[in-house]
Amino acid sequence: MLIYIIRHGVTEWNALKKVQGIADIPLAEEGIRLARETGEALKEIPFDICFTSPLVRARRTAELVLGSRCSSVPIIEDPRIREINFGILEGTRFKDEKGKVVNEQMEIFFNDPEHFERPDQGENIRDICARTREFWLEKMMDPSLADKTVLIASHGCAVRALLRNVYPEGTPFWNGCVPPNCAVNIVRVDEDGTCLLAQDKIFHTGC
Repeated sequence: MLIYIIRHGVTEWNALKKVQGIADIPLAEEGIRLARETGEALKEIPFDICFTSPLVRARRTAELVLGSRCSSVPIIEDPRIREINFGILEGTRFKDEKGKVVNEQMEIFFNDPEHFERPDQGENIRDICARTREFWLEKMMDPSLADKTVLIASHGCAVRALLRNVYPEGTPFWNGCVPPNCAVNIVRVDEDGTCLLAQDKIFHTGC
């Protein structure tokens, strides 16, 4: 199995540095452009199936990457790869105009995520790791996918949670950074195990 895991394109809330989580914010024009450019770079990849978060920014990114292939490649929504639920923090700003984190809870989320406390009505890192792992194990054990090329469209935190199943034990959660918008992680799964072929690969020209 060859898996391409992509983070969605830019939204207005990304640009405003607002906590997004499960808020269903659509792609901004810039996000649409990045997704289309990524799709153009991946147009020769013979995707067999796509799994996407049900949030519109992820599904739309998948559709733009697939382009004309949407009519032949099944796109299946799965809530287990939805972004972390920030509960009452959603919609608040976490960075100021200079890029400085101004929300104490979000500073913990970015700098010490294992100790990020579950917000009221929300999730913590253990929650998202549990549900994404359930998704991951289910797909890895599905014999019908063993020889397929799979596209997964998800979100920054959810992408890193999925990749916890690939990274060596003890790897810090963010493994260096939050995945950039439309960054692609490529994973090969075969009889020899699981191998990360590319991390946060950028196929677009950027902002």
